[in-house]
Order: sequence, then C-alpha cells, then structure tokens
Amino acid sequence: MRRLADSGLQRHRLHRGVRLNPNRRGYPPAAVAWSVWGLGALLYLIGFYQRVAPAVMTDQLMIDFSIGAAELGNLSAFYFYSYVAMQIPTGLIADRWGPRRLLTAGAIVAAIGSALFASAPDLWWANGGRLLIGASVAVAFVSMLKLASHWFAPQQFALASGLALVCGVVGGVIAGVPLRMLIEAWGWRPVMGVSAALTGLLAIAIWLRVRDDPVDLAYDSHAHAAHGSRQHGSIVRGMAEVLSYRNTWILLITPIGVAGAVLTFAGLWGVPYLRQVHGLDTKTAAAITSLLLIAWAVGGPVLGALSERLGRRRPLYVWTTAAALAGWLVVIFAPIPIWLLIVTLLITGLVSGNLIIGFAFAKESVPARLMGTASGICNMGPLLGGMLLQPAVGWVLDDHWLGATVGGARVYDAAAYQAGFSLMAGCLLVSLCLIPFAKETACQQSS
Repeated sequence: MRRLADSGLQRHRLHRGVRLNPNRRGYPPAAVAWSVWGLGALLYLIGFYQRVAPAVMTDQLMIDFSIGAAELGNLSAFYFYSYVAMQIPTGLIADRWGPRRLLTAGAIVAAIGSALFASAPDLWWANGGRLLIGASVAVAFVSMLKLASHWFAPQQFALASGLALVCGVVGGVIAGVPLRMLIEAWGWRPVMGVSAALTGLLAIAIWLRVRDDPVDLAYDSHAHAAHGSRQHGSIVRGMAEVLSYRNTWILLITPIGVAGAVLTFAGLWGVPYLRQVHGLDTKTAAAITSLLLIAWAVGGPVLGALSERLGRRRPLYVWTTAAALAGWLVVIFAPIPIWLLIVTLLITGLVSGNLIIGFAFAKESVPARLMGTASGICNMGPLLGGMLLQPAVGWVLDDHWLGATVGGARVYDAAAYQAGFSLMAGCLLVSLCLIPFAKETACQQSS
C-alpha cells in the first residue's frame, strides 16, 4: 500500500515537472537549502555594502586622491556603470554557467576589485577597482533567485526574494556606523583590504558548498521543467518587443527619481550633508542614513502587499511617489529641527519602497513569456538613478563651492547642497508626471 502511495506521489511530481533523483534522499533539509542560498546572499550583502561604503569616507577619499565633489561622485558611480551594464547578460550567463560558477567568479572578481580600490595609487586605479566591484556583485541577485527556484518549494520563493532585500540592507547598515568606526581606528585602505580578503574567502566557501541543484547532492529538486526548457529566442528581438510597451518605458524611468534619490543621499551625499549643514558627527550622520535604508527596505514588501490587497498598481504608485517628492522637498528646503528631519527621512524612505510596486507592475505589463526580460530592463531604473544622480549632485556642489576646506577636503554650504539635491527633486517630479500615463494592470498578468 505504501509502495502504491509512493508511486502515486512520484507520478504527481513528474506531472508537475519536478526533477527526481532515482537514488533520492527526499527534498534537501532546510538547513542545507538555506546554507546554499545564504552564501549567494552574502555576496549580495557585500555588493550593497560596497555600493554605499563611500558615504562614510568622503573626506578621506577627497584628501587621498585630491578630488572635489564631482570626481568623488563619479568614483562612487563607477560601481553603477558596470552594475547596470551587467543586468541583461547576467541572466543569460547564469543559465549557461549555473549559479555556483557564476557566484564564485563574481566573488573572486569582487575581491580583486576591492583590493585594487584599497591599494589604488591614484584616482584612475580607484575607478577601475569600483568598476570591477560593480560588475562582479551584479551577478548575486539573479543567482540567488535561480538557487531559490531549485532549492526551495515554490511557496518559499517569495520569502527568499524578500530576505534578499533584507540581506542587502544589512550590508548597507554595516557600511554605516560600523564601517566608520573601523575607518577611524585603522584607516579606509586597511579596512577595504580586509573586505577584499573576506570576499576572497567567500569565493572559496561558495565553490566548496554551493551546488546549482539539489540533485548534485543526491536530493530531489524543486525545479520545474519550465526552468530547464527555456526557449532561447533572439535576445534583441525580445528586448525590442518589451520596449514596444509604453509601460516598460514609464516603469524604467520612474525609479530613476524615486530610488535614485535614496541611493544618492544614503549612498554618498547624505553623510557629508548632515555633517556640514546640520553639524552632526560622522557616526550619527551614518546612523541616520542607515535608518533611511532600513525604512526603504521595510516599505518595499509593505507597499507591495498593500497594492495586491487594493488590486491596483497605479494609484498607490502615484501617491507614494508624491509623498516621496514632498518628503525630499522638506528635507532639502525646510528649516526643521534634526528630530523632525529624521522622521521625514524615515517616512520618505518608507514610501520610496514603492519600487516593489514598479517591479510587479512591469512584470504584469507584458506577456508572461517576456516577464524575465521586462524585469531585467526595469531593474536598471533604480541603478540608473544612482549612476546619474551621484556624479550630477557632485558636479553641482563643485559649481557652488565657495572655496572652504577642512584638512584638505572641500566643505559645501547649505545653498550648495540645496542646489545639488534639487536634481533629486526634479527627477522625482518627472517620475510623478509619468506614472499617471501607465496602463493599469489590476494586478493581472498581461496575455
């Protein structure tokens, strides 16, 4: 009787397209599955850490490389240049190489880039290090999702995706007060050198522990046949088709303002702004920008779930973008006490988590066969925001610089920061004007 039941279960799994190992031990235990996925998540954490790390070392970087705000913004943005460029090919490479090899290679290159940045004798080499870091850690998110589809049951996929964002924010928080304390004690170069060494150790751990599929460790796989039988059509044709939808363009451009403002403030210019305009010490300023990132992470799943509950995407996207714009206008222009500034930043970060609505909106706006391409294209929006706004704000700061320096690092007044941050507000205004023209999907997949 039990044999018949097992046979029926096996037929059911085969019908669902689940890969079974003839010498199976069942599905992998949770501890094994999460440890495999967790190593990929650690590379994503390192990537987010490297993304915002320059914010707490702006003075040191300006002094060491004899640069102003424009060059500093460009140095930080070199991470985004390669990260954005890698978004489309990463999915294709992941399919061909598998997550294990891709994550290992990514961690190795990230370690090399970090070491190059830490030992850079001049700005040219530092830019090269940041470029390598951005290109290498760009593989982490897609690889994590691919591992999740093989190692976890379908109903756990959303949990793994949400925890991925949490891991990223943890990296951002580590790059705040903890990183600043280490830099004050040891200097930025030794700390970045240790970061390179730890990333190298992660590469070894990934190669030894991670496997593309549970079958490689004699477990059953949760992957469905659809994952292994992809139709490889023309990439260019698929992208052209996705870009023929109006919503794709709107949902690609909108996060440039919304997420770009968060990445520009928390990722580079918020700490020096809070120090130079509001008189805070670096650790306190870093703590505030970390709180902004945490609020941003919390806002994503909350607003995504609320959108699902409402059964609409566009109205909530419009109102939260309007709230984000209002919040940044208060931060930039209103003479408010520091406690109210912190509250405003928290609310602004929370509503800026609406990029999760945008991802779902974009996926639903195209036929199911184009979801992956649409997600890859629209995922470039937030990154483009950091890539464009960080150096642009720096350029405006230099243009409004009055010549003041402290210890060889340039100091900018409130008017300079208001002019620079006005670019963030301008991009948000464009985003707010565009969203009403998006076609509502009513949370239903386009056919």
